[in-house]
Amino acid sequence: MELKKIAVSLFVASTMASPLAYATNGMLMEGYGPISAAMGGASMAFDNGTAAMTNNPATLGLMAEGTSRLDLAVGGLHPDIVSKMAGMPDANSGGTAYYMPAAGWVKKQGGLVYGIGVFAQGGMGTEYTATDWVSAGAGSSRSEVGIGKLIVPLSYDVTPDFNIGGSIDLVWGGMDLQMAMSAAQMGGLAASGNLTAGGAGAAGLPPFLGGANNVGYFNFTDGSDFTGKADATGWAGKLGMTYKVNKQLTVGATYHSKTSLGDMSASGAKLSMIDNSGTMGGPAGAAYTLTGTVNIVDFQFPEVYGIGMAFQATDDMLVAVDYKRVGWASAMKEFHMTFSSTDMGGLNMDMKMPQNWKDQDVFNLGIAYRTSPALTLRAGMNLAGNPVPDNTVNPLFPAIIKDHYTVGAGYAFDKVSEVNASLAYVPTVTVTAPASSGGYSIDHSQLNWQLMYTHRF
Repeated sequence: MELKKIAVSLFVASTMASPLAYATNGMLMEGYGPISAAMGGASMAFDNGTAAMTNNPATLGLMAEGTSRLDLAVGGLHPDIVSKMAGMPDANSGGTAYYMPAAGWVKKQGGLVYGIGVFAQGGMGTEYTATDWVSAGAGSSRSEVGIGKLIVPLSYDVTPDFNIGGSIDLVWGGMDLQMAMSAAQMGGLAASGNLTAGGAGAAGLPPFLGGANNVGYFNFTDGSDFTGKADATGWAGKLGMTYKVNKQLTVGATYHSKTSLGDMSASGAKLSMIDNSGTMGGPAGAAYTLTGTVNIVDFQFPEVYGIGMAFQATDDMLVAVDYKRVGWASAMKEFHMTFSSTDMGGLNMDMKMPQNWKDQDVFNLGIAYRTSPALTLRAGMNLAGNPVPDNTVNPLFPAIIKDHYTVGAGYAFDKVSEVNASLAYVPTVTVTAPASSGGYSIDHSQLNWQLMYTHRF
């Protein structure tokens, strides 16, 4: 009965509060759960609470026999993004606060750990006003992409020193997009075979693409910070292990599969062809708006390999080091979107925007020091490369962050209740697209936090 009640509660939380998060290792968060996040995201080989089910599920086996743990958490990601174009006022993204609830429950019994949890996996988001150069006068520009998971983990103590674990993840994704593209940008995609169209309405594309000042505007959004207009569900999974080499040293490893999400779909999407050049037969400035269905084709989160170790240097000091390899090259080769409408005689458009992200190496280093039986202090670093090439970076999707510097603390009120918190400072990263890709530059920094309450019973 206890498990049933907790499972129902967490499922309700997942369906009512699945936020669109702005993530930081590409589209992944720098750390899941404040214990790990305060230590630079290290998590492969020590007990870091129920966040283990989205880090390394085998570390759930490191909890004490016969105990249950309930974690309730919330996080805030606060990006500061400025997009700059020569001769134009700076465009400051209004997307400066993204909040993420999370919850997890696990129980260890007879060497077996089982449970359930809800976690935001990551995403991206920006917001520009209609007057910013990013919007090209077409309307507000906005992007929000989010992936969340309902996770069912299992961990088992094969021996007192060797644990294995895994999980099955129900994945859901959401996307909002308000995006302006110049006729020249769309024409370049068409010339390279990345934009094709059929139907009677396709006859309007050549004159539209031929107008030097014309702008296309894609618009599908529900205006919510917690859902996306286009959505989809799917599956993923994880495997992990930990091994106690001796009393001081534990090593761990994990594999996270690439997600298997269906295509994100939204009805009521709009495509406006804004004829500023007067090339479509009507007056200059006329807008031809079609309403239809948009599909985001094969949008996935990447597979991840992780290894690490935790060293108990003294009774009060723990040092952890992890390495992760994130497979962005396979997951973010292109942004593929289709649009179909019966307006203007019918239009079926297929558009692919090359992304060509690079696989990412992430190094997590952390230390935890227990100053008293109640108080533990933590600090760390998360060091990574920028996976987004300069020639495909977009002001709506600037996932260019590199390094994070983290601190945090945990306080145990008693053997039953404790709180943990983390804070991450992310220095500014600046990239500049080559002239052939727009010549703009983007500055991106962040200040992120997480807070968690734990109850044991």
